[in-house]
Amino acid sequence: MERLITGTDLLNIGFKENAVLGMTLDLVNRKYASQDKEEVLVLLKNLNDAPESFLEDEALGNLAQAIIDEANKPKDEVIPLVENANGYTIYGEQNIEEGAKDQMKVAMKLPVTVAGSLMPDAHQGYGLPIGGVLAAKNAIIPYGVGVDIGCRMALSIYDIPESFFMENQAKFKRELIAQSKFGAGQGFKGKEKANHDVLDRDEFNINPLLKNLKDKAWSQLGTSGGGNHFVEFGIIEFEQRDEVLNIDKGRYLALLTHSGSRGLGGIVAGYYTKLAKSICKLPREAENLAYLDMNSQEGMEYWIAMNLAGDYASACHQVIHDKMTRAVGGKVLAKVENRHNFAWKEILNGEEVIVHRKGATPAGKGVMGIIPGSMTAPGFLVRGKGEENAINSASHGAGRLMSRTQAIKNVTRDDMRQVLKDHGVTLIGAGKDEAPMAYKDINTVMASQKDLVDVVAKFTPKMVRMADDGSRED
Repeated sequence: MERLITGTDLLNIGFKENAVLGMTLDLVNRKYASQDKEEVLVLLKNLNDAPESFLEDEALGNLAQAIIDEANKPKDEVIPLVENANGYTIYGEQNIEEGAKDQMKVAMKLPVTVAGSLMPDAHQGYGLPIGGVLAAKNAIIPYGVGVDIGCRMALSIYDIPESFFMENQAKFKRELIAQSKFGAGQGFKGKEKANHDVLDRDEFNINPLLKNLKDKAWSQLGTSGGGNHFVEFGIIEFEQRDEVLNIDKGRYLALLTHSGSRGLGGIVAGYYTKLAKSICKLPREAENLAYLDMNSQEGMEYWIAMNLAGDYASACHQVIHDKMTRAVGGKVLAKVENRHNFAWKEILNGEEVIVHRKGATPAGKGVMGIIPGSMTAPGFLVRGKGEENAINSASHGAGRLMSRTQAIKNVTRDDMRQVLKDHGVTLIGAGKDEAPMAYKDINTVMASQKDLVDVVAKFTPKMVRMADDGSRED
């Protein structure tokens, strides 16, 4: 035979692209290499068309059985999307990129989708866009939650006056560096490790995945990731007394932190996303929205793991805030915390749904939240209005104007230093991908969600610590 039989030759006579194709190529090019190619192809076509006739053949029997087994395998059925899907509400539409809107349109076509909404800080992500809110019926979408499960903001308001902070910035900078640890893969060792009740939770024993993550969780407890995660001091201003928080009108020093569930959440997200994709076959444009039935073993496992990761993220913030409070002194007047990248069981239009908020903040009536701007732009302490059209949600920040790649390419270090100087902000760490100009105007974002939240106080960053490696995240 002048040349070996190729995969294209086999496809042309009716073979499919599967494991049998490779088996056939291996067999024929070992055992039939000396025979006429055309004769071999005729033999193989007969084999593929009627494999049961070759079961007793000494050379081709095993291959015939493999062809029969492949044909009898249960076919993966692709779940069709809904053709005439419901619409969704958009806030600040004029400042949202088309890619995020397109992703939201696909999410609305899932057969489990009940309602959706897009927040004014929205931008394109994986599966559900960042800033996307999706209510689903009895289904949980790992990529609808996101990779950094339970990522959150936490705020401690101190009785320390602004003047004391301004006069002692060297001390606060020293403690900000000493009491925080940043970066992908970073953790504490030995006596540096913190303790928290979350590490004693029974959920760590539900399966080998979580059991094997417990040591990593302990090591990273009280640390912050890379990317846009931060620990910062700033001045929070109340223009009037807030009765709920019991804080008088005035300006106070505050500590604001942003980070999530570190390696624990990232590994859980990756594992269950892959599992969901193997179980829930969706069309290509929706494959990152693969979901798990809440009544299934896999769905319940993910729900438990997600909640554990969320509580772990909260514990990380608690450790950071406790360490910093002990270091700087002062009394904590109030603490506020809210999470995004999570899913909740809620009632919407009289039925229980699973509400996914990927980069969106809960904003039910009276629910407190923190919406940051950038390292130089103000953040806002807010109280939700409970707007059902937004599925009781609000933005989780300003949202990116530039991708990380665009920011690194377009922003210079001099530009970044100048804007920090203009705003009187001391920066420790951070890459150009986190430059203030890489983010949308927080005031425009807030103006787009006046129907969703009331502003309680305004937070102005003064000293910001971020990961030195910039773009790397867990």
